[in-house]
Amino acid sequence: MSGFQPQNKMGRKGKAVCALLLATSVFALSRPALLCAQETELRGEVSESTILDDQQYKIRQSSIAGTQAAQAAATANDNTPLPTYRPASQGALPDDGTGEAATTGGTFDQPAASGDPFPDNPAPPPRRRPSATQRAANAANAEDETADSQKRKRTATAAAAATEDTDTAAIDEQDTVNRRAVTIDSAERLKLDPGAERTEAIEGQDKKNEDDPFAATGIKLGSFVIRPTLEQGLTSSTNADSSSLGKPALLSETTLRFNAVSDWRENSATVEGYGIFRETLSGYDIHEAQGRVDGTLNIDLDNDLRAIAKLGYEALPESASAPDAVVGAVGQPVRQTVNGSLAVEKDAGKMRFALTGAVEHDIFGDAKLSSGGSLSQKGRDSTLYTAILRTGYEISPAITPFTEIEIGRRAYDLRVDPNGFQRSSTRLGARAGVELDLREKLTGEFSVGWLREAIDDDALPAISGATVNADLKWSPERGTTIGLTAQTTAENTTNAGESGDMLYSGSLTGERQIRANLTGNAALGLEWRDYTGSDDHDLTLSAEAGLTWWLNRYTGLTTRARTEKLTSNLVGRDYTANSIFVGLKLQR
Repeated sequence: MSGFQPQNKMGRKGKAVCALLLATSVFALSRPALLCAQETELRGEVSESTILDDQQYKIRQSSIAGTQAAQAAATANDNTPLPTYRPASQGALPDDGTGEAATTGGTFDQPAASGDPFPDNPAPPPRRRPSATQRAANAANAEDETADSQKRKRTATAAAAATEDTDTAAIDEQDTVNRRAVTIDSAERLKLDPGAERTEAIEGQDKKNEDDPFAATGIKLGSFVIRPTLEQGLTSSTNADSSSLGKPALLSETTLRFNAVSDWRENSATVEGYGIFRETLSGYDIHEAQGRVDGTLNIDLDNDLRAIAKLGYEALPESASAPDAVVGAVGQPVRQTVNGSLAVEKDAGKMRFALTGAVEHDIFGDAKLSSGGSLSQKGRDSTLYTAILRTGYEISPAITPFTEIEIGRRAYDLRVDPNGFQRSSTRLGARAGVELDLREKLTGEFSVGWLREAIDDDALPAISGATVNADLKWSPERGTTIGLTAQTTAENTTNAGESGDMLYSGSLTGERQIRANLTGNAALGLEWRDYTGSDDHDLTLSAEAGLTWWLNRYTGLTTRARTEKLTSNLVGRDYTANSIFVGLKLQR
């Protein structure tokens, strides 16, 4: 180091640098390394530009190291082999990728250290630092290489993502093919044949509880469901014919009832009927048969119009307690009634209109006398024609008040009866009432009014009086039904000098399902007959109670007890009748 002579012409900064280098050299002599300070390019004055170039060179080296790490990562994902290095001349050193030798260092880099402080082969002399132009070109090449490396990395990433998407799509497609291959008819979904479906055992199926497990199931006949009922039993009565001269008897009583309801989609039809046959087994001789059948057809027309057609037929022997009963007859005449009606209903907003035309024809048979002969009752045959106009206003769906006007004509087949009276009459009536519809709780209607029939013969007074009509069903709780019916009828007679009477009849009925297989019923009845042109009247009270015990859905045991009492201010009309019935009831 004794040969190191700093020049006097060096500036202040150069002197400081030389001092620093001198101290470094002294420190380096204490290490077992060869320091050739004489061979560096630090002799003489070191300019500031040289120091700055050295700092920039190290910065570039750091950047190149980062770029090489990125290239190594990209090369790990890229299987393309790199081109083989071919030296341009003999002895050339491999290029590190930046255009500079791998051993090229910075201005202040130390020589490579060796384990031997005195090696036999001295280190080769350092290569000269490239010029500024070469360094600029190298920096530009390094930037281009960095950009190319980043581009290759992005391309490799995109290619890998595309390959992954392609593989995923191929896998999905293969899965779809496999699924299709599993089900041959997957392309066409065919409905399974109901007969091929598997069902569980009958014992294991969930069965819905029925509201009435002992109700009649009915018989399907065409488009109707028919529910027939047959009741057969014995009746013991204290007054077999319900007359003032009646006697006890044991009767065989058979009752047949049926109900048929259509299952049409739009319109509806119902047919109901009953028949009662009574034959004496012992006691007072009774041979009676009575029955009735009614049909109703409901048709919905256009413009909120509805048509309701009814047709009925009834045949029953006249009661021995009737005002026109033949005294001393062993068999009262059979009365046959044929009736029909047609009603057209129209709803206009809340207004309700209905026009009903009806025809009723009565035919009386001959009365059988105790002497063996018969007495004709043909003079009592008549036909009643009526027309009723009803107008109502719906206050709410539950309440609809209405008014009715009725006009009619009763025409007897014989213009003059055997007693010389013209019995035909003209009928006028008016009523006001209300329709109720409270669903299961209360349904029906109630009305009051006035009715008058003026007889053509001036010698006979007109039959007139107040009217009360009702048909209500009330259910206070499930399984209990209470009914109220009331009817006012103008009855005509052919008795000499008499016009007829006004008959008011009503009944209060109750039915209770005590148990699922036990049903109880009761009824109270009242009849009041007011004779026209006199103070005569009849009052009839009745009461009945019964039980039905169902052994199964189709068979049941039934019993009922009944009492009836008539009191009148006319001589020879009072009577009392008590009876009890026990029998078997069948239904389907």
